[in-house]
Amino acid sequence: MNSLKSSLLIISSIGLLFLGACSNNQPAANTENNPANSSPNTQTSTAPVAKTEAQHGKTHGGQVVETGAYHLEFVPVKEARGTHLDFYLQTGDNHETISNAKVTAQVQLPDGKQQTIPLTYDAKDKHYAGLLKEQLTGQYQVKINADIKGKKVDGRFNFNR
Repeated sequence: MNSLKSSLLIISSIGLLFLGACSNNQPAANTENNPANSSPNTQTSTAPVAKTEAQHGKTHGGQVVETGAYHLEFVPVKEARGTHLDFYLQTGDNHETISNAKVTAQVQLPDGKQQTIPLTYDAKDKHYAGLLKEQLTGQYQVKINADIKGKKVDGRFNFNR
């Protein structure tokens, strides 16, 4: 009986090691409006790299991700009636604004519920914007989906309220 228990324990341990080795273990970062700490996920062929302001130019005070040919910046602004979500979508090389994309924010609330918020382009301020009306205290996980002429670009961000 002891031999059976020992064998089961060894096989289970080896199985867990293989599962751990095969998993995509990318730790989530708490970015709280810090561009150097963003933790993105993209569907482009080039791996995203978080950049500091000195590496890529002026930011708008949000979380910045340079991914492939695109510059993504997310700025959550707390307001009395919720959180204003600002999203700057630009080309990566010369930071020209992309104004013709379809952009949505998938937000996971601190209580685990999901909300999808369409972001519309504001030509005056040259960014996409939306309003999250929830005012729960805690961490919000945000995935921004942009469809740029059929090319999908995603960025992951978070903020605390």
